Amino acid sequence: MPTLRERFSSRPVSPPVKPPFKRVSFESVLAHMREQGREPDEPFLRRVYEFSTEMHGDQKRQSGEPFMTHPLYVAFFLAGFRADETSIAVGLLHDVLEDTLTTRETLTTEFGEEITNLVDGVTKIGKHEYVRRDEVQSETFRKLILASAKDIRVILVKLADRLHNMMTLEHMQENVKRRISRETLEIYAPIAHRLGMAKVQGDLEDLAFYHLHPLKFAALEAKVREKLKIGRRATEDIRSRLEESLSEAGVDAEISSRVKRYYSIYRKLRRQGIELAQLYDYLAFRIITEEMRDCYAALGVVHQHWRPVPGRFKDYIAMPKPNLYQSLHTTVVVENGQPFEVQIRTVEMDLIAEEGIAAHWRYKEGKPEPRSHEREVAWLRQLLDWQQDVDDPRTFMATLKLDLYPDEVYAFTPKGDVFSFPRGATPLDFAYKIHTELGHQCSGARVNGKLVPLRTQLQNGDIVEIMTNAARHPSRDWLNFVGTSRAKSKIRQWLNTEQKKRSLEIGRRLLERGLRRHKVSSKRFLESKALKKYLVSEGVGHADDLLSRIGFGKITVRQVLDRTLTTEQLAEVESKPSRLRSAVAKILPFGAASVSVRGDSDLLAYLAKCCKPLPGDEIIGYVTRGRGVSVHSVDCRNVRNLLYNPEREIEVEWARSRDEVFPVPLVIETEDQPGMLAKLTEAIAKFDGNIRNFEAGTIETGRGQIAVLVEVKNRRQLERLRQGLRGVPGVLDVRRPMGSDSGALSEFGKDR
Repeated sequence: MPTLRERFSSRPVSPPVKPPFKRVSFESVLAHMREQGREPDEPFLRRVYEFSTEMHGDQKRQSGEPFMTHPLYVAFFLAGFRADETSIAVGLLHDVLEDTLTTRETLTTEFGEEITNLVDGVTKIGKHEYVRRDEVQSETFRKLILASAKDIRVILVKLADRLHNMMTLEHMQENVKRRISRETLEIYAPIAHRLGMAKVQGDLEDLAFYHLHPLKFAALEAKVREKLKIGRRATEDIRSRLEESLSEAGVDAEISSRVKRYYSIYRKLRRQGIELAQLYDYLAFRIITEEMRDCYAALGVVHQHWRPVPGRFKDYIAMPKPNLYQSLHTTVVVENGQPFEVQIRTVEMDLIAEEGIAAHWRYKEGKPEPRSHEREVAWLRQLLDWQQDVDDPRTFMATLKLDLYPDEVYAFTPKGDVFSFPRGATPLDFAYKIHTELGHQCSGARVNGKLVPLRTQLQNGDIVEIMTNAARHPSRDWLNFVGTSRAKSKIRQWLNTEQKKRSLEIGRRLLERGLRRHKVSSKRFLESKALKKYLVSEGVGHADDLLSRIGFGKITVRQVLDRTLTTEQLAEVESKPSRLRSAVAKILPFGAASVSVRGDSDLLAYLAKCCKPLPGDEIIGYVTRGRGVSVHSVDCRNVRNLLYNPEREIEVEWARSRDEVFPVPLVIETEDQPGMLAKLTEAIAKFDGNIRNFEAGTIETGRGQIAVLVEVKNRRQLERLRQGLRGVPGVLDVRRPMGSDSGALSEFGKDR
């Protein structure tokens, strides 16, 4: 019997979404606008097109196509979004500042300030050699959100840009494909959701899924196709019965069916640990009515003819989602026990559900009507308010991703006020949503009249009452279970303030102790010219800032005194740092010799056990009290919590050592077939890997998961090993778990 890899690698699986035609033309964009009943300003748009064509010149895309194919497609998609002519012009120009020698001044002279600002809002921040990629990404998204909050058209252009890039991603290198696909899933698809653009969201998610997990995509596609083929007759029977029942009840409605998007099915199957046969809503029937009252009448008809599944009814008409989505959802069961979902909404609701903010876009003399879009973009402005003081790029990106996920839970105050939260929010999030001080002093909560732990996750319809204690203060542990960026931001802010106070006091005591050993007055030292000169040379604004750095452990007292005291004063005490360093190194975790603090040989650094970074990984140091500097991979999930105070970050670098080996956990997903362990151990040995631990288990029917702890010398050897393992017949995926203290063996059954 052929393996899954053999079945699906023998034929290329087509991408789930393709461009509508091989090469779009300028005339295609105009025709697309006319199809929607709009007469474009052809002379203006042609002038924009010709300018962009001239600026891009002979540039080619990775596929070998002329570069202008891309801006034309972006403009074509924007026309499909019903965007105005200014947006379509920006679509044609969106890459001229980034990929050509065109300047802002030239663009402003040609097309005015409005178009220039929109193009600049879409343009990425330039990357410099001395700036990390995560910092560039962070600043690019910060700039994008700021520009979008001022003018929502920026994000529409960016979504159209990303959609075409995802459709043509097969021409990129594998690592670039995966990076862009992950970014699409984490940032752009959620943005499309928040704007209610369901079709764009679905297209982006399916394309990212296709590029990230091609074998899993192929397997799921085949299962869905087979299931639909078998159930085609039953589907037609249900549609006929729906039409007949609604007609008899006098409800005028249009009925259609839709299959759940591939990534949505995959995510649900993984999250719930079920098979496709157990999924209720992979197939849904949509009933579109003219009036809202007909929606509820249609619901009554459906429940009259089929038995509803308890707990599966949702009324998004009475309580719309934050992205303005409205519909009635119910799941019912036919006579043979097969469940199916029914969605009921009006024509206008259906348009908003599919196109979101684009459905509201109307035009008058080439400009948007004065209609406000405040409700649709309020979350963008809220995001800016909450994150304006967040400087650390990883913290910003983590909270950005958190905020982009949809609000799904509605909770009430005892007085009946309703608040929306992301799934997983807790009473502590509820407290911070109402007021910062209420959150800081939160000591307990009652949900539906019962006392519950603060980490309890809220459910739809919960009535939450917050209890306070003036003596209570935020704890760092709170960061592990709050679910909103507002709560995380306020907790970090309080911890940061308290940490600074504490570090200032510790730094003062350490400095005074060092000065006493050299028989120097603390007061005289803090007022000395030598210290002032040192502060200027180090770019430190005030002596208190220096004391904070000493308290944090970012700089040692000895370093300060070596630069500020005279030779005679230093001679008072003979220090022996090498003996101290070797003594402390004995009690530090493994890996102390592999990394060093850049520019400081006195601070001891060691590899963190949670992510086990390898030489070649991008790394970051975190100052700990009494244990030196812990070194993490920049992708480590623990870094988000550790760096709630960015002042504890310190630059570290790899020390050169050829003979050192590093234990790395790998999680391997395979088909459940005989001889798999033997194949894997043979492949690991072939690439000079040494196995320290091995554990295997079954995670679902026909699939196994193997956790292995293997010793390698560096990242390059690890990547060769992973590629070799992926080539073993029956292997579905090989990944390196990040941020888990319990290592690879804790990965069984997790939805990654």
